[in-house]
Amino acid sequence: MKLNGVIYPYNIEARKLPIHLTGIGGTDWQQPISRPIGYEWHQIIISESGEGTLGYDNIFQTVRAGECFFLPAGYPHEYRPIEEKWKVRFITFDGCSASHILSVLGMTKPVIINTNGDGRLIELFERMYYAQTQDRLYGDFICSGLTYEFILEFRRYMSDRSNKGQNERSQMIAAVLDYIDGHYAENFALTELSAAAGISPQHLCRVFREAMNMRPKEYITRVRLREAKRLLQETKMTVAEIAQKTGFADTAYFCSVFRKNEKVSPLEYRARTGV
Repeated sequence: MKLNGVIYPYNIEARKLPIHLTGIGGTDWQQPISRPIGYEWHQIIISESGEGTLGYDNIFQTVRAGECFFLPAGYPHEYRPIEEKWKVRFITFDGCSASHILSVLGMTKPVIINTNGDGRLIELFERMYYAQTQDRLYGDFICSGLTYEFILEFRRYMSDRSNKGQNERSQMIAAVLDYIDGHYAENFALTELSAAAGISPQHLCRVFREAMNMRPKEYITRVRLREAKRLLQETKMTVAEIAQKTGFADTAYFCSVFRKNEKVSPLEYRARTGV
């Protein structure tokens, strides 16, 4: 796709969205950039051909063709070409929820990823650029969704670059989640979960919290509440029957946990959504 400079979307209503595109463009001849106080918007830059250097936190890394890097807003950095011709494509973005979403995704510091040559980010970039140049009425709104997809795709590459140990960790967590999904109605101990993962209970708690951002007990409660809400909506079972069927110790405890999480009692929830 032939670029016609940098585009800065200006739709005021689109800028009220949780994430919105603030700039898109690129150059075949990237020049040295130095930003001691960072940039006002978050950035993802694709190195399409040639090579450059990215510097931040006194770290300098080579960015090769087929790699991309992310720069959070306000993070001091610099990047410059190594080869005379460094071809890059970039998007910048912001939004009322952008920083929170990036934090949840673990994207709080600069990072370089390899796209493994599958071209997905370039495809999304081209769709955004096309929307900006061809759809003046809805282009900015279309790009809001595509920007979110772009971020998630970048995050997927971050996961794909995981080493063997991280892949093993993912398999352990998957085994634990499968066990919980199959036994949530039972009264099982943490040792049973750790046995499913093949690790100690202490190691399980640490790994689970890192991967899921919650303790195993919190996840079990969420699964039980998810099933309880389904039964409240789809059946005429009593609250006591649902409590027993979803693994809660007793009806009073079930009602207490339900109200704490859903802000209504089980019967009020059923009245609003169920049979």
